[in-house]
Amino acid sequence: MTVAFISHPDCEKHEISPNHPERPQRLAAIMDRMIASGIDGRLQHQQAPRATRDQLLRVHDSSYVDLIYANIPEQGCVWLDGDTAMNPHTVDAALRAAGAVVHGVDLVMARDVNAAFCSIRPPGHHAERNRAMGFCIFDNIAVGAAHALSEHGLERIAIVDFDVHHGNGTEDIFRNEPRVLFCSSFQHPFYPGTGADTVSDHIINIPLPAGTGSEEYRAAVEAHWLQPLDDFRPELILFSAGFDAHAEDPLAQLELVEADYAWITAQVKRVADRHADGRIVSTLEGGYNLSALGRSVVAHIEALIGNE
Repeated sequence: MTVAFISHPDCEKHEISPNHPERPQRLAAIMDRMIASGIDGRLQHQQAPRATRDQLLRVHDSSYVDLIYANIPEQGCVWLDGDTAMNPHTVDAALRAAGAVVHGVDLVMARDVNAAFCSIRPPGHHAERNRAMGFCIFDNIAVGAAHALSEHGLERIAIVDFDVHHGNGTEDIFRNEPRVLFCSSFQHPFYPGTGADTVSDHIINIPLPAGTGSEEYRAAVEAHWLQPLDDFRPELILFSAGFDAHAEDPLAQLELVEADYAWITAQVKRVADRHADGRIVSTLEGGYNLSALGRSVVAHIEALIGNE
């Protein structure tokens, strides 16, 4: 299976402070582990384009996009909320991050590749239609999904979000869009405190208590996601791939390991193979222990490649 690896050097220029967990070294850790594992040479490397304003406006209010541009600092940082800030390079990085998912969608829809992994930052799934939060500026996965609906005429897209935090921004954007099946697993109660009480026929949230490990996680996915995903018959599947539910991650208290990311990827890949001609685009969200992040991404990509 041909998998594209989409990234851009601009994504490493977004830096808030040396102590901020969402730091440029995350992308270097992924690349280092890919090279060490030998998987790097099996991927088709692509550079992320910038998302256009029109692409952003499919999921964000124009006033919000204007606000982001108006707050670009000449030096230093501007804080948008308690943990989300911009330096002079952040908007370029955020445009590349959203543009990577758009590019990934175009690649898989053209059958240039079977799947794509977007190694980008800042992450996106907390960014709501008119609000930055949780390290996120633009909702990258939502921009890609909206592009697939608008430009490729798809009628059924599934988004699978296994970040340790609820994908509140993606849920906010697609709350009234039944063409998008949104599945999010997350620690609860935990930041941002949303998702546990959602009632919707196209949003399937799995709130998990602190301490949840592999066995409980897999059982919850089997019980709540796999059959609805199959029944939905998605024409494209997108992963919001956050690796901060790993047992070694410092920001949360779930107990997953690399094998769990390989497992969930393989389960969802089977659905994609049945209904979407294998088309998958995955984009990086969280994951803040550098070693665990690199190992987990390699496990995820290995599962995307599958048996060759």
